Amino acid sequence: GPICAAVITLVTLIMISTRAWQGPSRVLSLVTRRQSPHPSLIPLRHGTGRVRAECNRPISFRPRDRGLRERLLRGGGSKVPQLPGKTPSRNKMVSASIASTESAVESAPASPPSLGATGTSLSILKTIFQRAIDTAYPGMGISAEVARCQDPKLGDYQLNNAMQLFGNLKKKGEAPKNPRMVAEKIVEMLPENSVVKETSIAGPGFINIRIDESWLESQLDMMLKQGLGSWAPHLKSRVVVDFSSPNVAKEMHVGHLRSTIIGDTICKTLEYCGADVVRLNHVGDWGTQFGMLIEHMRTSGAESTQAISDLQELYRSAKKRFDEDEEFKTRAREAVTKLQGGDQESVKMWNKICEASRKEFQAIYDRLGVTLEERGESFYNPMLDDIAKTLEEEQIAEVSDGALCVFVEDSEVPLMLRKSDGGYGYASTDMAALKHRLTSEGADWIIYVTDAGQKSHFDLVFKAAKKAKWLEDDSKNGVRLDHVGFGLVLGEDGKRFRTRSGDVVRLVDLLDEAKSRCRSTILERRPDIQPEELEKAASAMGYGAVKYYDLKSNRMSNYKFSYDQMLSLQGDTAVYLLYAHARIASIVRKSDMDVEKLISAHEISLHDPKEVRLALKLSQFPDAVKDTLDALMPNRLTEYLYDLTEVFNQFYQECKVIGSEQEASRLLLVEATARVMRQCFELLGITPLHRI
Repeated sequence: GPICAAVITLVTLIMISTRAWQGPSRVLSLVTRRQSPHPSLIPLRHGTGRVRAECNRPISFRPRDRGLRERLLRGGGSKVPQLPGKTPSRNKMVSASIASTESAVESAPASPPSLGATGTSLSILKTIFQRAIDTAYPGMGISAEVARCQDPKLGDYQLNNAMQLFGNLKKKGEAPKNPRMVAEKIVEMLPENSVVKETSIAGPGFINIRIDESWLESQLDMMLKQGLGSWAPHLKSRVVVDFSSPNVAKEMHVGHLRSTIIGDTICKTLEYCGADVVRLNHVGDWGTQFGMLIEHMRTSGAESTQAISDLQELYRSAKKRFDEDEEFKTRAREAVTKLQGGDQESVKMWNKICEASRKEFQAIYDRLGVTLEERGESFYNPMLDDIAKTLEEEQIAEVSDGALCVFVEDSEVPLMLRKSDGGYGYASTDMAALKHRLTSEGADWIIYVTDAGQKSHFDLVFKAAKKAKWLEDDSKNGVRLDHVGFGLVLGEDGKRFRTRSGDVVRLVDLLDEAKSRCRSTILERRPDIQPEELEKAASAMGYGAVKYYDLKSNRMSNYKFSYDQMLSLQGDTAVYLLYAHARIASIVRKSDMDVEKLISAHEISLHDPKEVRLALKLSQFPDAVKDTLDALMPNRLTEYLYDLTEVFNQFYQECKVIGSEQEASRLLLVEATARVMRQCFELLGITPLHRI
């Protein structure tokens, strides 16, 4: 009577915990039949009063079954009990299975994983499925491969490890009949979690994953209450980013656009993730061209502030004399020596040139909203002799044909530290800059943003630094070095982007044209707009359009510059996205709801498939940020922003917001979308507009 009832209750609990529940008849059959051709779980009663289990598969326990787990595994003792009537090898196998299951239970998170604190959506899923793989197939050394599902009808994500595992198991002679059975065992070993709602197996073993709506709701509610900073992937590193880097005495042209805005986006993304970022502008403020400029200023009377302010004309005139007058060329070279020797008059004129350039550069940076710390080539000039001397003494550098060079592996061309005439070039300066960033700046990561043509040069610099033992050989503990190259800006004819006269397009002219066209577009749509608002909107839209059009391209590719495409109101453009954001902001505005009170008093509740899809897309923002930094590709972020906008449009077309029964929840979804869009704009250096 009582004993039988207790046994039935116990078997019922065990079957529920192992997901083997098949109804009360199955429980009675297990209790009354001691032998079965395929027993799932047979309870055995012994004189000690302990309950033990005989299994033909690992037992999957849930955290809430902790008391039951303790009774089954330990029975009051500290060891896994030996199974009676079986060989030692069988006992060891079962013990190992239970131990693996116990490990999975112990490692299950005590609280639901959250975006930011725990990781990104992908990293959280990888952790969950890694536990399942390690429990199902311990010691295989396979990393979980989770990717977004190509067909949303099948799932949100997909695990693609079954075929690889099957192949490895087959080599060891331990493979089941097919890869699908491998996938089934992985699913069976999934630890209890609040993220995965359901799984399904497709084809030969692809595991499709559906995310739990409750988890998505909790993540969005948390973000709205704590801010988007709570979703940021954590990166506690000191990062030096070298970008923009125009040459003094020359105007910034369209070629400087890419380095400036790619570098700025990388910096903003790093800063969002908590990195300590040093934004360095390695301007070209030292070299032979200054001898030419100084000598021209001295002999032509062009020393006034007014004369120097037109740097383009100053440079053209000096270059013309340098190319045509041999005597002037000789004096110009002598002027370089005087400048490098610290001649006061030469240094004074050099400072005037640098200051005039600095003002022009800053005017561009202000319009683009870019901040930089200038640290030009001249900053490192006092360090060059010591570096050359030290590397020569340590036999890292050697004299070849009168020049001091560093020869590195896999390169026929050496890095020239010092020319045969005793002068230094940009290779010397880059070595000095790298050492300063490693030692004085204490950088964990150094990023150089220049055109792709300089890749071979920086490869030489990095290899020379490793040869000098400035860098650790162990990539896990050493400083990370990256050259972020980019392609050319082309005209619509497929050639280098130039003016009709053949000159390089000045960056200031490009920005002026974009702003002017946007001003006209806005006036057509809103003739009554106030001048101050018009100026603000035209600047945000024009400069934002220039940035986005550049950033959305794969940085390694050349792209054709087109004002018409860049400023289109349709498709993947900043103008389209800014209008979309303004419409989204207007929804909340028209509701007459206090957003902060709404966030405090209500929670998001997902029911409609379009709501769920939007919430899922929002939850992928941290993944987009991480992808951007992993590859140093800003177009990963622009792709996400455009996709998010498209998903929101589908939601808004089919889900009524204002006046619906779900108004509060859907307004929160709208607000969450607006906030994520604004964060994307911030990282891309684009000013969002709340109304246009």
